[in-house]
Amino acid sequence: MSEFAGIPRDRLEDMAAAGAEILECYRLLGKSGANVVSEVLRGEAEFFEWDHYPNGDVYDPETHCQYYYHAHPAGLRGDEHGHFHTFLRPKGMPEGIRPAPLDDFTAPKGDNDALSHLIAISMDKYGIPVGLFTTNRWVTGETWYDAEDVIRMLDVFDMDLSYPSLPVNLWITAMVRLFRPGIEALIRARDRTVAAWRSKNGDGTFEDRDLEVTGHAKISVNDQIEKITAALARR
Repeated sequence: MSEFAGIPRDRLEDMAAAGAEILECYRLLGKSGANVVSEVLRGEAEFFEWDHYPNGDVYDPETHCQYYYHAHPAGLRGDEHGHFHTFLRPKGMPEGIRPAPLDDFTAPKGDNDALSHLIAISMDKYGIPVGLFTTNRWVTGETWYDAEDVIRMLDVFDMDLSYPSLPVNLWITAMVRLFRPGIEALIRARDRTVAAWRSKNGDGTFEDRDLEVTGHAKISVNDQIEKITAALARR
């Protein structure tokens, strides 16, 4: 997650700008005693495991990006409070991207329903991001796209609206930019994990409940910013 040797300077500068934007979002939320998670759950009388927050997810009708927050009964990993799942729908995808040609692929009825999961962001009880992870297809009910196509989708992930919170939408957009190299690595590892599982277990891999998380990495916003700053200084 911290090797930046082959990353072009303009990408590093964009990552640095994303880090600054995340810190600004924290500053703004902190003025009212809020954090990213509390802001998404604001107004909810009770927090129920498995439910999506906010209700109906957050969807940008111009960029066709989407996300929601939820939690599992025992936490997906250790002390995780919950996690954000991020997506892109077909109408927002770069030209030429099509679902992976799988034997069990069935096209959804709606022309914008074959959405792709991008990355999930684990949050602790203080509303701080602590991890990134990818999942098997059944986990989010997504349509499967090859890793290199999902990586192309990262270029256009942009939650450009004020609902349910402008700072949260700016934050989640910037998180994808700040951790772009690590996210790419996780998406490629996802395909390798699935391929190895299929080789061992055969058909049905994408709906196999024994394969849930296909890759995970711990993260720290502050550490990432420090490493980017050092990498830019070395250039």
